[in-house]
Amino acid sequence: MRKPALVLAFVLSSAAAFSQYQGFVIKGDLSALKAPAEMVYLNYYLAGQSYQDSARVKDDHYRFAGNLMEPVQASLRVKYKESRVAQTPVPFNSKRDYAVVFLEPSEITVTSVDSFSNVTVAGSKADDEYRKLQLMAKPYDDQLALLYVKMSAAKKENNPEAAKALEQMVDSIDALANEKVYGAYVKAHPSSPLALYALRNWAGYEVDAEKVEPVFKTLPSSARNTLAGKDMADKIAIAKKTGIGQMAMDFTQNDTLGRPVSLTSFRGKYVLVDFWASWCGPCRAENPNLVRAFNKYREKGFQVLSVSLDRPGAKDRWLKAIHDDKLEWYHVSDLQFWNNAVARQYGIEAIPQNLLIDPAGKIVGKNLQGEKLEQKLASIYTN
Repeated sequence: MRKPALVLAFVLSSAAAFSQYQGFVIKGDLSALKAPAEMVYLNYYLAGQSYQDSARVKDDHYRFAGNLMEPVQASLRVKYKESRVAQTPVPFNSKRDYAVVFLEPSEITVTSVDSFSNVTVAGSKADDEYRKLQLMAKPYDDQLALLYVKMSAAKKENNPEAAKALEQMVDSIDALANEKVYGAYVKAHPSSPLALYALRNWAGYEVDAEKVEPVFKTLPSSARNTLAGKDMADKIAIAKKTGIGQMAMDFTQNDTLGRPVSLTSFRGKYVLVDFWASWCGPCRAENPNLVRAFNKYREKGFQVLSVSLDRPGAKDRWLKAIHDDKLEWYHVSDLQFWNNAVARQYGIEAIPQNLLIDPAGKIVGKNLQGEKLEQKLASIYTN
């Protein structure tokens, strides 16, 4: 289940034809809000860097200014004045106090309608296209929201069969939405300022180079040569190297005792390279499945090499998670979070992810979670 089951690295910026930094201005209007606002915070990513800014609200208006090379997805968050009665901060509500806006080098007006999150935007062609995409995606998003509620209820009722069936429905609708919304959009509008954004959503975090590269090449060179375009080209290049049937790229990283462990040292055995982290909830939830598969096939030669994306200074948490989850196999990490050298080498932007590598060093499986891993191993060791 791609959307809720992955911990994502970051939100990638969109792109269009801008060859150098140009100025943008955001003029915000909060006069329709009932609660008095004090501050507004702006956040966006550009060229792998996070940019944050804040603006004080004056007379129900706020203003931001900056420079961009290309259109970029940004978030706006409001902070209200403390309650006059209780003198306490107003708690943050993401559905009410958070808005997404696509910026581009222009003067952009953002007007909050009946809540801070419900906005109208003028002056950004990229945002105009974003709103169209949101409308296209809404029927699917509404279906997914209902399924998530039902799935949560099934889990609380300890009904794994119902939860699994609902999860499969989520996967099916999610895949359909990707094709019908993002895939259809980028194919029909390759010159749109939102083409790369749509392509990135359609491609997902496990890029299929054979599917994505031909569509990427239909985009104009002005888009492909932007920062986001070059980033997408890099992802496609890595996907070609890490596809099924490719020889796995060798790497060496230190284990929990500081001893170097290389991937090639596992030649002659099937090995699952598992990307995870102690802070990753979905990874920890998947660990019991991995433990079960490992214990079932370890005597037949099956090995696991876990690569942790734990943060700098978090070795104790990494070791505790290994102990608590009973992960009795090989573990390596450079404790560099999303900058883990192996994760970057393999283009990992979301976890958990894994690759199954055969005795000759060839990739024979990817993202084998849950029953899929045991089914794959059963077919291997039975044959």
